[in-house]
Amino acid sequence: MAKTVVAVGGHIGDMELTAGPTLAKVTLEGGRAVIVDCTYGERGHPTLAPSVYREQKLHEAQFFADKIGAELVTLDYSDGFLPDGEEVAEQVAAVIREARPDLLITHWTRSMHRDHERAAQAALRGAFLASIPMEEIAAERHSVPQILHAENWEDMDGFEADTFVAIPEEAYARWREGIQEHAFARGETYGFRFIDYYSALMEVKGCLVGEKRAAAFKSAGTEKFALAGP
Repeated sequence: MAKTVVAVGGHIGDMELTAGPTLAKVTLEGGRAVIVDCTYGERGHPTLAPSVYREQKLHEAQFFADKIGAELVTLDYSDGFLPDGEEVAEQVAAVIREARPDLLITHWTRSMHRDHERAAQAALRGAFLASIPMEEIAAERHSVPQILHAENWEDMDGFEADTFVAIPEEAYARWREGIQEHAFARGETYGFRFIDYYSALMEVKGCLVGEKRAAAFKSAGTEKFALAGP
């Protein structure tokens, strides 16, 4: 398993939910995990004002990171308004240059949520920017060896998993304890039982690879180069 992983999500909770079990596995094995949440996800509650839910989401994100032993980076963008320019990609590139990950995880490039798509584009573009010489940036460049797209029921257009990561019991338990703090994951916002869904999904994917549980990903292919180039 990779020693250092950076996971880039559109909203607080996205990578925690989908890549979280894998990140917990990495930290349990003595590695480093960095979660980059591009927006607060503060508009996702049917009764709480965005300003109130924003503070709750920040708490949920830090709680989860602490539970699995990950680091948290929250970018200052509002839910539904993640820009698609260079600014976000440059922020992701800065994280990549500092963390020097063996693995980058992000959304699939096609989704029902624009923030998911733009986070994926920023991650791929950021990986490209981190890999090229930049005289005005002191940090050394870094080329990410592997990029994976996490399986997400909201990002399934054209998604076909080709990479599976076995999730040990302790990693699953830490993920479950951390993700329970997220109101949306518990089904308290719009009723979808995210924790049950992804727990069951890991068991289904585990059946395919002879493990009790496994997380599924799609390797970055041609879209990596289509979106990351100058």
